[in-house]
Amino acid sequence: MTLAKRPYQICTNCIMDTSDSDIRFDERGRCDYCTNFEATIRPNWYTGTMGRQSLEATADIIRADGMGHDFDCIIGLSGGLDSSYAAYVTKEKMGLRPLLFHVDAGWNTDQAVGNIEKLVDGLGLDLYTDVVNWQAVKRMQVAFLRAGIPDQDLVQDAAFFSGLYRFARQYKIKHVITGSNFSTECCREPEAWGGYLGIDKTLFRDIWARYGDGQPNAEFPLVDILVYKIWYQKFLGVKMHHPLNLVPYVKKDAEDELERRFGWQRFQHKHHESRFTRFYEDYWLPRRFGFEKRRAHFSSLIMTGQMSREQALDRISRPEMGEHFLKQEFEYVAHKLGLTVDELQALFDMPKKTYRDYKNKRHLISLGSIILRKLGLEKRYFR
Repeated sequence: MTLAKRPYQICTNCIMDTSDSDIRFDERGRCDYCTNFEATIRPNWYTGTMGRQSLEATADIIRADGMGHDFDCIIGLSGGLDSSYAAYVTKEKMGLRPLLFHVDAGWNTDQAVGNIEKLVDGLGLDLYTDVVNWQAVKRMQVAFLRAGIPDQDLVQDAAFFSGLYRFARQYKIKHVITGSNFSTECCREPEAWGGYLGIDKTLFRDIWARYGDGQPNAEFPLVDILVYKIWYQKFLGVKMHHPLNLVPYVKKDAEDELERRFGWQRFQHKHHESRFTRFYEDYWLPRRFGFEKRRAHFSSLIMTGQMSREQALDRISRPEMGEHFLKQEFEYVAHKLGLTVDELQALFDMPKKTYRDYKNKRHLISLGSIILRKLGLEKRYFR
């Protein structure tokens, strides 16, 4: 029996639509991302007096724990807006001594590198750069491309977060500052669009076993989500902090402030600090799978009053980058990964798969996210 295709529908408030196959709408035509924002996020999001008091209390705790150490905390810095502004808030508004930690997985844009240098100089902070073995990254990325799933940025994410957590553990840094926030990320990309929840070693190992080059890839860094969520955070006492949820954080205002203070340069769009992520989100994902992560990015800005629905619909109607540029990037990505253009095109044209076609522990990760929501420790809607 063939199931009828779901009729197309788009939210009447934001621009999330039925390209998320599990999206639900209420009687007003509003999607469940919008209703979650109104019911769960907005009532518990304080950026005024209560936010300032919470920010100061958090800073006092981190500062006390940092006494006698070279650094109070660590910040993963990509050169993009969220992590850059988090670094600024941590140093200038919280009065802390953060270590800036950057993972170089081989795909930095020159603009991202320039932004990192400007923040290091302007804030007077120390930077540690963890350069991941490029051959290990390349081999894993090719294996993931061969696996045919939407989740192609998992490889970079795994390298970034594994490197950060390992460093924090090695040097006994208990406080990790993240740029994750409600203002620009309250509408999280659905899992079907390649938004897999965390680093799943089971998934990585199965994909490598099937599509790797037949040799071990021990130099690729992997810290499983259950290890850093349970062992690191619950037993070793590593704490995650989200200061951007406690201060007024408006995307354009933050870009203007970083530009004025440090000469920081804004990007065309979110995640464009990585050349691979830019290619993946602007070309690979929408053209191979029909998924536009910009829908979630713009919808977050609509919900938080930073973009009108009309502006979002106009912008989503055309590609973020020009066709000639995207063609050049296709060739660049192919050659950097050691593939011919025809080989990368063949991977683009291959049958589509999802993480469900491989061994994984998604059910355990899902259970953990449900528990966090019930405890009030996670407000965003994960699906």
